[in-house]
Amino acid sequence: MQGLFPFPARWVDRARPLRVASAMQPVSGRAEWGGAMAKKDVVDRLKNVPIFAGCSKKELDAISNAVREVQHQSGSVIAAEGEPGAGLFIIDQGEADVTIGGKRINRLHPGDFFGEMALLDGGPRTATVTAVTDVTLFVLTEWVYRGLLAEHATIAVHTLETMAARLRRATKAATT
Repeated sequence: MQGLFPFPARWVDRARPLRVASAMQPVSGRAEWGGAMAKKDVVDRLKNVPIFAGCSKKELDAISNAVREVQHQSGSVIAAEGEPGAGLFIIDQGEADVTIGGKRINRLHPGDFFGEMALLDGGPRTATVTAVTDVTLFVLTEWVYRGLLAEHATIAVHTLETMAARLRRATKAATT
């Protein structure tokens, strides 16, 4: 299993790959983890997230089947600047701070997302994200995302449009 996951081994529960361990705990709302969160609820939440807003119902259904729900306790680091990126995180509940070089640059709320660049290149995180409150997230890993694209190529168009818009805003902010 060495090298199978592009993030620190301490995060991986090897008995159930795709389940994330340590500070991240599965939410009782996912059926495969013992809960009963309705798929419709996940689809309804995802359609309001900008990166998936243009997706069809069929695409949202596929995405809802692919994401995993995890929790982080207040104060825990969700993603660390410079560490390898494993995928996209979408905040469902709670708040998190984004810092670069120790300086707070943003606060994330439900519906906000981060880690989208890792869907494309798995490169290192450009910022640290720390839970301010207990946080529930939907997680979509790079390898699962690539599998989705094999069946639903238009998902790539929707996510790339959103990423381009964010890049334009960041570029404008950096030059003004």
